[in-house]
Amino acid sequence: MRFAVLGPVRVWRDGDDVGLGAAQQRLLLALLMAHAGRPVAMEELQQALWGESPPGSPANAVYRHIGVLRRLLEPELPMRAAGRWLVRDAGGYRLNATPETLDVLRFGELTRQARRNGTRGTAAALPPLLEALGLHTGPVATGVPVEARSHPAFHALEREHLAVVKEASDVALATGAAGRLLSVLHRAAAEHPLDEPLQARLVRALAATGQRAAALDTWQRVRSRLTAELGVEPGTELRSAQREVLREDGPRPPRTAGTAPPPPTRLSVVRNTPPTPGAPAPATTPPYPTAPFVRPAQLPADLAAFAGRRTELARVAELSTPEAPEAPETPETPGTPGTPEAHELPGTRIAVISGMGGIGKTTLAVHWAHRVAHRYPDGQLYVNLRGFDPGGAVTDLGQVLRAFLEALGVPPQRIPDGADAQTGLYRSLLARRRVLILLDNARDAEQVRPLLPGSPGCVVVVTSRDRLLGLVTAEAARPLALDRLPDAEARESLARRLGADRVLADPAAVDEIVTRCAGLPLALAVVATRAAAHPGFPLAAIADELRAAHGSLDAFTDADPAGDVRAVFSWSYRALSPGAARLLRLLSLHPGPDVTPAAAAAVAGDDPAGVRGLLAELTRSHLLTEHAPGRYGCHDLLRTYAAERALEHEDADAREAAVRRLLDHYLHTAHAAGRVYSPYWRLCPPPAAAQGARPGAFADDGQALRWYTAENQVLRAVTRTAIARGDHAHVWGMAWCLERFMDRQGHWHDGALLQRAGLDAAVRDGHRTAEAHLHRGLARASARLGRHDDARTHIRHSLGLFAELGDRLGLAHAHRSHGWLLDRLGDHDGALDAAGRALALYRELGDRPAETSALHALGWTHVLRGEHRRAAAYFEEALGGLAGLDGTRYAEAGAWDSLGVARHHLGEPARAVAAYQCALRLYREIGDTFSEAGTLRHLGDTYLATGDPGAARTLWERALRLLAPTDPTAAEELRTKLLALGDEVPAPRITAVSATPATTTAPDEGTP
Repeated sequence: MRFAVLGPVRVWRDGDDVGLGAAQQRLLLALLMAHAGRPVAMEELQQALWGESPPGSPANAVYRHIGVLRRLLEPELPMRAAGRWLVRDAGGYRLNATPETLDVLRFGELTRQARRNGTRGTAAALPPLLEALGLHTGPVATGVPVEARSHPAFHALEREHLAVVKEASDVALATGAAGRLLSVLHRAAAEHPLDEPLQARLVRALAATGQRAAALDTWQRVRSRLTAELGVEPGTELRSAQREVLREDGPRPPRTAGTAPPPPTRLSVVRNTPPTPGAPAPATTPPYPTAPFVRPAQLPADLAAFAGRRTELARVAELSTPEAPEAPETPETPGTPGTPEAHELPGTRIAVISGMGGIGKTTLAVHWAHRVAHRYPDGQLYVNLRGFDPGGAVTDLGQVLRAFLEALGVPPQRIPDGADAQTGLYRSLLARRRVLILLDNARDAEQVRPLLPGSPGCVVVVTSRDRLLGLVTAEAARPLALDRLPDAEARESLARRLGADRVLADPAAVDEIVTRCAGLPLALAVVATRAAAHPGFPLAAIADELRAAHGSLDAFTDADPAGDVRAVFSWSYRALSPGAARLLRLLSLHPGPDVTPAAAAAVAGDDPAGVRGLLAELTRSHLLTEHAPGRYGCHDLLRTYAAERALEHEDADAREAAVRRLLDHYLHTAHAAGRVYSPYWRLCPPPAAAQGARPGAFADDGQALRWYTAENQVLRAVTRTAIARGDHAHVWGMAWCLERFMDRQGHWHDGALLQRAGLDAAVRDGHRTAEAHLHRGLARASARLGRHDDARTHIRHSLGLFAELGDRLGLAHAHRSHGWLLDRLGDHDGALDAAGRALALYRELGDRPAETSALHALGWTHVLRGEHRRAAAYFEEALGGLAGLDGTRYAEAGAWDSLGVARHHLGEPARAVAAYQCALRLYREIGDTFSEAGTLRHLGDTYLATGDPGAARTLWERALRLLAPTDPTAAEELRTKLLALGDEVPAPRITAVSATPATTTAPDEGTP
């Protein structure tokens, strides 16, 4: 006897097919095969055969089927005899098979053998893997009823087969045997067209067998299908496979036998290795024969306590000149002409290291220069150009040129007059040389240009507080802007200066020092100097001194102006135009963390076009950093310096007016965003804005969402400022305007805090309508966080206040929220009553968009009750009511997503997928990735239920990437789902879309 379920369900006796009779008998035997010799409980057999509609005596029916199968397998078996193959075991039945008789057991035996072989060498694993895959002759359990093939046991076999296909592919690719697996890969890829890891292996295998065009065609076909069916772009593994194929297929320069390979086109990374002793230096060709060429060594001393900046050092290494090929040493002495063809020098490279005062530009440049000095055997030149000297004395160009020429060996009396002649001689001396030139503290590009070499071979590193965009544009200089030190590198810097033992002894004090120094190396150096001068002082005492400074710069002073943080900042500040200096002062009143041009214009009360120019000036001076397009910020110490200047130069009325414009700008812009983000949601108009506040305007809900998202941290900081000022109207107004955004995007903790602050402010302000709305918003936020008793209290207050005020629309919204809360508490009858009250009020008021939201709510309650047909009817009615209305993309997307859930539960996967795709299209138009993730999760459930785990994985991985930053609970649930799809972990069939309160895309309560 031989049994097979890895393909069509078949049995052979003495080489002849055995007819298995009726479909249920075939299914029963297939289940026993799939369990590979393990017993199957009677309840599981009954569920698989009849589902929720068993016959009158299902156990007897199973006994009859078993009896028929026994006689088919063993015709000579006496009546009622147990036989050899189908035996009773553990309250059920088991197929008594061996690896020689059952393909499932043979498959497992071969894969285990392959893994044992793989420990002795990868190639030895391939033959048994290929034999195992040969046992699969089609989809598992072909021939049983289609609906039964979704049984978990059959799914597990499909997943195991897919895992072995991938494993064998990896072995074949690693051993150069991809061609042996192509047919298997093609078949598996056709059965799982949306499984990205599988498709990536097919792309690689095609390329490995010389079929690069077919590989790229396959990649494009998979991409098209992913975007068309799932609405996602290829993931990391598929993109990586495409890049590998493109690299392999790229043009290769012709090579002549015996010639050296072409030089690399990419800059080599400078390694921190000393020069090989005795290694020959590249031949040199000085064009100035009247004086011997001297090798200068002018670099300042490296900082022994240098720490961190690993990323920046790697960047500077990429900016530098790659090492030139070595050339045989020539008999000429240094300073005599060599042979121009002896070696080819790469072009001059220019790096611009920019950043604010005290950020560590010179320290980094000097440290890097010492690391790579051996690569520039003709010497190193250094000058401090004093571009931002506190006395305003910029280093004279003629003085620099004369000093450089003397350092290069030109006698003083042979140096020509005039800057042009000196520049010409300087460049002539550097021709065909390899010299490292460090131009420190440059003021602008014009100060640097005369000092740039005119021929290849040298590297120039410029440091400046200005970004020197002129050099970047005209001279192809590579920019590197320094930012604050990360906390870990700041701790490392302190440990280098003070010793690891002292730093490790008081980590809490070190953390406070690092925080108060704001990642500024100069500030860290000042504090470390103070601590080093008093080795008996505990670091906690140093931290106390910083805390006692109350945010001023008094703790960062030094007798040497170069070590005084306030003095260093002043050098850049004094170089500003009056308008830029005023803007910097007023921006210190902004609570941060960053500011847009529109907000900066409001703070300053100026025209936005003019403010953009001032922001550009501050950015060039590194007093602000544009860390994202149109978003400017600075670190805390610089903000403190600007605040000191504001107190000195701006009177109290000017500061108060600036803060009022700031608060009005954000409140009115948040209100404008809310009007388009949720156009049918009720918002209270804010009071008139101060002149110069300049609120923003929005074209649609997507633009409003982008603004809310970008300004999220700022809006909370602005609200804290309003709370501290006792400005109640701004506090409750902001809470009201942000409630929909906070709820829809999963910012539930922050939303609860904001609603609580807004409610307190509304009570103090005596604004009862705002109080009623904020009770309703706080009820929803509390429920999101599982604080259901608080939620009940707040929704009761909201219902009561709206009733007292006679506000019927507000009362309808409160009933709608009450129904949503009751659904979460499992009281679905109460939820239907509350949503019905809301629907009746909306219809009386003629509020058609709100009416559709109540219909959506009723439908969702029926989903939770398991009444999916009625639910679908409500969702379709809601979609019909939204037709022709403007500004309802959110409502439509939510209704389509919920309709997909209902269709999934009704066993209509194609219609469910179509509904989800409509929801995804709308969410993507808006740019709402949080809601998109919920729909992707539901869509993945549907694909898994239809037997396509590859598509489910692709969708869930995309959803996980979107949810991880905002909803850890939902992200963890998705990780669990993905783990269940793993090669080693059999997963139960998912037949229902998750509707857990923490992650479901339940209808957007209260409004479309």
